[in-house]
Amino acid sequence: MPLFHPSNRDRNDRTRTLYARYEIAYTIVDFLAAACFLIGSFLFFSDATQYAATWLFVAGSLAFAAKPTIRLVREIHLYRMGKFGKLAERYDD
Repeated sequence: MPLFHPSNRDRNDRTRTLYARYEIAYTIVDFLAAACFLIGSFLFFSDATQYAATWLFVAGSLAFAAKPTIRLVREIHLYRMGKFGKLAERYDD
């Protein structure tokens, strides 16, 4: 199967578990990014906290950049699991 094919996640229990773990990581990063931007937005109301707000925006941006990385790593991991699964099936006979 090619990368990002929906059936890659449903081949067996291992792929479903792996997919769920990556989705949890993706969701956690999503919440962290949103929290950084939300808190940073409030900190920009005061001149005294603008420096901290800027760093929160940088951290939020890094978290948003991590999201597609998590998805790509997940898909490569699932793709490789399928390749090895086919190889093992071939030699089980």
